[in-house]
Order: sequence, then C-alpha cells, then structure tokens
Amino acid sequence: MVAAVCAGAVAAAVFAAGSGSDAGGYSMRTDARFAPSPSHAASAAITYDQTLVPSGSWIEVGQHIDPGGATTVRLRVTGMRPGHRYGVHVHQKPCGADPAAAGGHYQHRPSTDPADVNPRNEVWLDFQADRHGAGQAEARHDWGFRHAAASSVIIHDEQGGAGERVGCFTVPFGWVAPPG
Repeated sequence: MVAAVCAGAVAAAVFAAGSGSDAGGYSMRTDARFAPSPSHAASAAITYDQTLVPSGSWIEVGQHIDPGGATTVRLRVTGMRPGHRYGVHVHQKPCGADPAAAGGHYQHRPSTDPADVNPRNEVWLDFQADRHGAGQAEARHDWGFRHAAASSVIIHDEQGGAGERVGCFTVPFGWVAPPG
C-alpha cells in the first residue's frame, strides 16, 4: 500500500508493506519524511526539535518476524545532525503533537524496575549520524511484540535509556500470537 500525504509545504510519503504470518514469517517496511509537530495529523513522522531532526529528514523502519517468533527491527535515517549520537527506542503508543503521547518504552517483560530498562528487555536502535547525517541500526530479539503493544519509534537526543524526545515515527509493527 502506498499513500502520500501533504502538510502545507512539507510532504510525507509512507510506504508499508507486510507479508502475512505464513511459514516464511512476517516482514514489514515503512518510511516517511519528518514534519513539524503542528502538522502531525498529515505525517506519520513528527519532529519535536528541528535542530536534531530537521523537517524533511527521512526515516525507514523495517521488521521481520522469523517463523519461530524471533524479531529483528531495522532503522535507517537521513538528514539528521552530522556526528550526533541519537538514542532510539520502540514505544508503546502512536506519535502525537505532545512528545509524551507515545507512552513509555515497549518492554518484553513489562516492569517498573529501572533495571529492566535495557536493550535485552526493550528494542534499542541507538546510532551516530555520519558526516552526511545518515545512520542505521538493528536490534534482534528471540521474542516478538504483543498485540497492539508497540506502535512507534522515538528518537531521543542522547543514547541509552533516556533523553529528550526529539522525533517520533508511528510504525505498524506486527506481533506474534501466543502459542496455544
């Protein structure tokens, strides 16, 4: 499915392709151009800080679920601040005009214990933008997302488990049905 939407002078293109949960697993890829927060209704990607995530910068997120349930998430970006170290995590809810709208980090084992904020229990896609503002990352886990529990990727201004939210991309993540 291909859809293009415009927000004033800023255009955001979104492409999502998925293949069903057959014997080959499931794959999805989607991308968009970042637009300022006031025009969030027309873009899946929102910038909250244009010095770190400029309008028009690009993001792509892909997901592959192996037949056994292991999940790989891939991130690619262009147009970011060259040399900056970004923290990126999968979050629980879709993006909104308020950076807090995306909720907390998706956790495989939901917990309020700060020790569970780590790349083994969450999907971390931290990267450093190269001299052209491009970056990429990949995370692989032997577990998959729960139904409707992972909905966006948040870009933070620093690497690790925290930092200010400077960009958000709503992503149609797939999930693994529990055995049974």
